[in-house]
Amino acid sequence: MRVCTSCFPVLFILAAVSASYADDRFVTEDVAFTAACDGTTQRYVRLLPQGFDAKAKHHLLIALHGHGSDRWQFADGKSPTGATARDVAAERGMILILPDYRAKTSWMGPQAEADVCQIIAEVKKQYVVDKVFLCGGSMGGSSALTFAALHPELIDGVASMNGTANHLEYKNFQDAIIASYGGTKQEIPEEYKKRSAEYWPERLTMPVGITASGQDKSVPPESVLRLADVLEKMSRPVLVIYRQEMGHASKPEDVKAVLDFVVDQALRTPVPGLKNRSAAGTVND
Repeated sequence: MRVCTSCFPVLFILAAVSASYADDRFVTEDVAFTAACDGTTQRYVRLLPQGFDAKAKHHLLIALHGHGSDRWQFADGKSPTGATARDVAAERGMILILPDYRAKTSWMGPQAEADVCQIIAEVKKQYVVDKVFLCGGSMGGSSALTFAALHPELIDGVASMNGTANHLEYKNFQDAIIASYGGTKQEIPEEYKKRSAEYWPERLTMPVGITASGQDKSVPPESVLRLADVLEKMSRPVLVIYRQEMGHASKPEDVKAVLDFVVDQALRTPVPGLKNRSAAGTVND
C-alpha cells in the first residue's frame, strides 16, 4: 500500500455546525479537505477558543475518537474524555482538532496516519502553532501512542486513555484493524509491529500520560503498563494512573491529570497536585 505523508495545498470546506454540538467556549467548524495520500474527501472538527487571535501563538491539541465513532464523539458533552479535552483546551486557549482519521474503524492505519500528518501541517500553515499535543480514548488512545511513536518530531506530548501499545498481541476488533492495516498480523507482522508503541519506547521522546483499568476486557491494560515501566526505567517523563477496579473507562479527573501532566511537562511548568511526584511515576488506585 502506497502511503503519502507529505502535505500539499488542499481544498478546505467549512460547514455550519449543529447546535447540538455547540460548546459556547469555542467557535466550532466542520472542515472537509482532500487527502493528499489518496484524493478522497476527509473531515475534522476545528474548535477555536472564543476571542481567538489568529496572529497570536497557540498550542494545538488533537483528540482521537474511539472505535465505531467519528470526529463528533468529542465535540459534544456525552464523552467524558471529550469533555475533559475541551476543558483543557478552553483553560489553556488551545486550538482543538477532532479528526475523523478514517472513521469509524481507523486504528491509525497508513491512511489515517497520513491524514493526521496533513492536518498538522495545514493547521500550522493557518495559525501560529507552538506545541502540538495528541490524546485519545480506547482506539483513540491506542492510535495516539502509535502516531507519537511514528512521528515523534511532530508531537510534544501524548496522553492515552484505555489504549493498547501492542497490536501483535491485541485480539479485539480484528476485522477493522485488518482493513485499516491492509492485512492480518500473520500476513504483515511488520506493519503491526510498526504501529505498536511498546516496541519503540526510544521514539517516545515526549511526555507520556496513560490511564489504564484492571478490569478492561475491551482493551486490556498490560501492554501500556509494560511500556510505561520501560519509559520510567529510561527516566522519561511519564505518568500512569491505574484503576484496578474499573473497566473500559477512565475517570474525568484522571483524564485531566494526565493531560495536564503532558502539557505542563512539555512547557516545563509545575502540575498542580503533582508537586511531590517525580516526572516518571505510576499512581495506583
